[in-house]
Amino acid sequence: MKEGKAITLDGPFAETKEQLAGFYILECADLDEAIEWAKRMPTGCKGGPGCIEIRPVAELPRVS
Repeated sequence: MKEGKAITLDGPFAETKEQLAGFYILECADLDEAIEWAKRMPTGCKGGPGCIEIRPVAELPRVS
């Protein structure tokens, strides 16, 4: 966050082993919707700066 606003950027990304603390899997219509959800997610930094990384995943077949 900078001046109360979320900062978005396109990489580079740290290696997962360096910062993976948990994950969410969300079904979003597009990247803009994913960014809006990411802005609402808390970080594990106890009030300090943190980051949310957004990555697409392969679509899985629906189980009926």
